[in-house]
Amino acid sequence: MPSPEPAGALLLCRAEPAVVGPAAQLLRERMVLARAGREWSVLVPEAKPWLTGEESVERVLGGWAGALAVGAPWPVLALWWDADRGGFTLASGFRRPVGYVWLANGTPVGEHEALRTFAARLGLDPVHDMQSLEALTAPDSEADARARLRGLLAVLTRAGLTLPAGLSPGEPADRLREVARVQPDAEQVDWPGWRDAVHAELDVVEGSGIGPWVRGPRARCVAAAHLAAGVPLALYGLRRRSAGWATAGAILLVHGALGFVYDRVRAARGD
Repeated sequence: MPSPEPAGALLLCRAEPAVVGPAAQLLRERMVLARAGREWSVLVPEAKPWLTGEESVERVLGGWAGALAVGAPWPVLALWWDADRGGFTLASGFRRPVGYVWLANGTPVGEHEALRTFAARLGLDPVHDMQSLEALTAPDSEADARARLRGLLAVLTRAGLTLPAGLSPGEPADRLREVARVQPDAEQVDWPGWRDAVHAELDVVEGSGIGPWVRGPRARCVAAAHLAAGVPLALYGLRRRSAGWATAGAILLVHGALGFVYDRVRAARGD
């Protein structure tokens, strides 16, 4: 009997599911969304494009994380693993993503500075939490790549992360999907079409602390910045045939166009 496909992935967003859901729709990928602790959400992919495309699970998840984070005020952490390696990618706004990799036997092959950047961007304790992160780079014959990722998650529990039981690094993608589906607060994230996706995101933005930024001079400046960044990013993704970067560029273009359109509509209505 063939062994299950060893690759798996999780997307952890430092935001409530009500905020993450509309943003995740723009990825145009079927996912299961569930709560993962205080101000954390988890997205579990339904499909496994790393099996059918040219990109590895690391590249696919990094692209998705970047696409989600580039237009959002909250960071996105992608965890991934396969038969040979395991690691993470942290994406936050327009800043360069940071990541770390362990070989299957737990041997670290990442840069130590990446863990410091990781801790700083998530607001972790620079002493206590950093010591725990540094331990994940020390030689340990008993810790494979999956154990290293579980150690990373243990550090994040002090920042409010609590993954539902069964959503653990090392589990195959099919198992993760089934576990996520049975969570009491789980919901399906589907592509509803541009109109519904835009409306859903506007509802979230209007009710958030960044509501004042959706109209007026500030909103127009932000929209122009999104368009200026989205065009080259989308072209880069198309040239490299990278779905993740192309999606990130498309999301920026949508955000930019939406910013101008929404500002004009509100102004015309006198709201």
